[in-house]
Amino acid sequence: MRRANDAGSDTVECRLDFLRDLPSEKDLQTIFGGSQGELIATLRPVRQGGRYDGDEGQRLDILRKCAQMGARYVDIEIDVPRQDWPDAEIILSHHDFERCPVDLDDILQRMEASDAAVNKVAFAANGPEDAFRALDFIRASQKPAMAMAMGEAGVPSRILAGKFGAFGTFASLDEKSSSAPGQLTIDEMKNLYRWDEIGPETFVCGVVGCPVAHSMSPAIHNAAFATTNIDGVYVPLLAHGGEDGEKNFRRFMDALLARKWMNWRGLSVTLPHKEHALAYLDKRNCDALAIKIGAINTITFETDAAPRGDNTDYAAAIECLCRSMSIDRANLAGSRVAVLGAGGVARSIVAGLAHCGAEVTIYNRTVSRSETLATEFACGWGPLDEAVRFDGEIIVNCTSVGMSPNVDASPLESIPHSVKVVFDTIYNPLDTRLLQAARDAGCAIVTGLDMFVNQAAAQFELWTGIDAPIDVMRNVVMEKLSEKDEC
Repeated sequence: MRRANDAGSDTVECRLDFLRDLPSEKDLQTIFGGSQGELIATLRPVRQGGRYDGDEGQRLDILRKCAQMGARYVDIEIDVPRQDWPDAEIILSHHDFERCPVDLDDILQRMEASDAAVNKVAFAANGPEDAFRALDFIRASQKPAMAMAMGEAGVPSRILAGKFGAFGTFASLDEKSSSAPGQLTIDEMKNLYRWDEIGPETFVCGVVGCPVAHSMSPAIHNAAFATTNIDGVYVPLLAHGGEDGEKNFRRFMDALLARKWMNWRGLSVTLPHKEHALAYLDKRNCDALAIKIGAINTITFETDAAPRGDNTDYAAAIECLCRSMSIDRANLAGSRVAVLGAGGVARSIVAGLAHCGAEVTIYNRTVSRSETLATEFACGWGPLDEAVRFDGEIIVNCTSVGMSPNVDASPLESIPHSVKVVFDTIYNPLDTRLLQAARDAGCAIVTGLDMFVNQAAAQFELWTGIDAPIDVMRNVVMEKLSEKDEC
């Protein structure tokens, strides 16, 4: 409790059902009789997702004593009869660890009709649209309210609750002490997502994909917003992929666009939804080259217009190459470039290079894939093991060979003598075996970090209309990668 107060919490919930043994009156006096700020007493029964499986009368008696000894609020489940409530300010709660309740509106009406001080629901989220349902609950409540969509898909409901006037939200002291799935730490809420600065006018951006839990994008964009004093917040949005990936993405987008009041400004789109995003949007509002690539990674929302789709991946890659060679895009025409790999990243970069007039040869372990991609963009092609005999100026690695944890691997045994620039799209590790070999051969190098930061910076500028703080964004990525290395 002291640690929570020191970390900046407004209120501390005491989950008594997490204790090994039931607390004695002396224990309760120790917990609630001090000056630890505002306290919530909770003794959650198993039937509502807690750990207490004892006598109901004894449970309610303990909660009454908590109120007598100084608890400001007592959490009581909606199925407890009114005559059994303690004499305290009641947080009336309902929990569903399986799904978003189909009768959520009815639950709210029952809570509104009661004399409880605070309405609270917590339910499992199957997609980010369920997080939006939690925000609907907060907005519709006439009383102070809390609503948490649990699990990774529900994280936005925790971050954005304050924007819509929530009574509060829950955070844990650290990653190991969460009391519900998807609960963020107080450090993440306060510092990464800037909970205290989110208000009614804050615009929202986010990254949608699967997985997104370890995405660096929230850290990058929220740091950029903070540095430029922009009233925005950037959240992770887990929309599952697989066979239902496109359907899941469409359901999420439909739910988002139906809620103009959320004030969404932009989306970063990552795997596996880049193709789904292009299919969802009106192609008349999409970048022409992104349409040819067949994928977008950026959606921009405007007040009186349809969402716009762009692909900042290829633009970032081309910008990185030109900067390393001190040339502009026009000077790429006629340059001979080897692209290693034939996946999504390779497709974006090949499209950008071909658009600039470069002479591209695609090398891939599965030759049929390199041939298919090469035919589409009028490029040369060949098997990956022939890339060591490439006679050109630029090599771009779009394979995952050399990515952590396989840091000793390289897609090339040696760097061809004609090559002047080597670009590795991998950014973890920053200095791959391929780049080490390129440096030893006297080549200019371009890292995956450069591309990653540049594509994020381009998104930031589309959404805000101001120059991105690239140095800040770069430093955030390097700091995050350093933390992973230490782990």
